[in-house]
Amino acid sequence: MTKLLSLLAIFGTLLITNAFTNTNINTIVRSTCSTSNSSNRGSPSSLHMTILTANGKKIDVKEGTPLKAACAKLGVKPKYSCQKGDCGSCTITVGGSRIKACVGKVPPMPKLKSLQEKGLEVRG
Repeated sequence: MTKLLSLLAIFGTLLITNAFTNTNINTIVRSTCSTSNSSNRGSPSSLHMTILTANGKKIDVKEGTPLKAACAKLGVKPKYSCQKGDCGSCTITVGGSRIKACVGKVPPMPKLKSLQEKGLEVRG
């Protein structure tokens, strides 16, 4: 919302003064947008994807998505019993970590470049 208001303020100023040509307006808008986007990199609203692999199939999943939905997309079918994470029958391995699929979330993408390219292996 603040981005929109700042862009409207810039356009309003430019239209009132008529001091700039069209190319200058485009340059100002581009620089304003790129500056505001770079400040939002660490915000929780930015989109971070994790690559998950199983049985030769690769999918991109938003980090924090329920692991149950990601497993369904991959074709991995863990066994469910309690649906609350108490029994542990739905525990699967994601990139070497054991996570309960019924209550777990997709982990963030690893920092290692080799794992980023291959993706996290999911084993049920």
